[in-house]
Amino acid sequence: GGVVSGSLALLSDASHNFSDVVSLIISYVASFYSNKEASANKTFGYKRAEIIAAFINALSLLVIAVFLISEAIERFLNPETIDANLVIWLSILAIVGNGVSVLILHADAKNNLNIRSSYLHLFTDLLGSFAVLIGGLLMHFYQIYWVDAVLTLMIAIYLLIVGYQLAKKAFNVLMLFTPEDVELEELLRQVNKIPQVKNMHHVHIWQLNDDEIHLEAHIDFKKDISLSEFDLILEKIEAIAKNEYGINHINIQPEYQKRNNKNIIVQD
Repeated sequence: GGVVSGSLALLSDASHNFSDVVSLIISYVASFYSNKEASANKTFGYKRAEIIAAFINALSLLVIAVFLISEAIERFLNPETIDANLVIWLSILAIVGNGVSVLILHADAKNNLNIRSSYLHLFTDLLGSFAVLIGGLLMHFYQIYWVDAVLTLMIAIYLLIVGYQLAKKAFNVLMLFTPEDVELEELLRQVNKIPQVKNMHHVHIWQLNDDEIHLEAHIDFKKDISLSEFDLILEKIEAIAKNEYGINHINIQPEYQKRNNKNIIVQD
């Protein structure tokens, strides 16, 4: 329809729709693999598959945005007459299709980065289709053909914003960065307040996927405590980590008068 009508906005909407199909396929495959059980040579299973899929989908949004910006600039320099009627009817069709898809994914998009990446693809398509419809109406009634390039540019800028945000979040997870909502200094302060704890050091905090945040650390104790005492203290640490920061996987190495690096952050 974009080719026949001469509408760059409609063509950009179609290109984005096509990328959505690819995005959904990638997300589906990732979801399938993420549910596979762990094994001896894959102890985490495929839990990071969805994060990788989200990152790939985010990059595709950025690539499409750059392409659309380039095409919009070209259309500004070389405007063309457009079949507004075809633009109107095809944009309405796109609104219906994208609207149904957005409603299907809306609930799960809140808690899953992989599904959110596909949801954002479809939601931006829905907005784009509304924009194309408005542009088609303006071209039909007022022959304002330059609005086609303006709409394309607006869609592209929005794609850049959401694509960057999603890529940044997925990249942070892949790079094992500390989640933004975990205050490391405050966590250390709370743990170090436990009477038997001398200090908590050699700390690593990372997000495995949407559901799991991991913490591993060394704890230097003030005295040579028993394993049963350590278990009681560990329960307190787990409660702090879980209730305050959503950390649900903890691995603590207990120490007493051990000569090693006591820095909070240690580059292994």
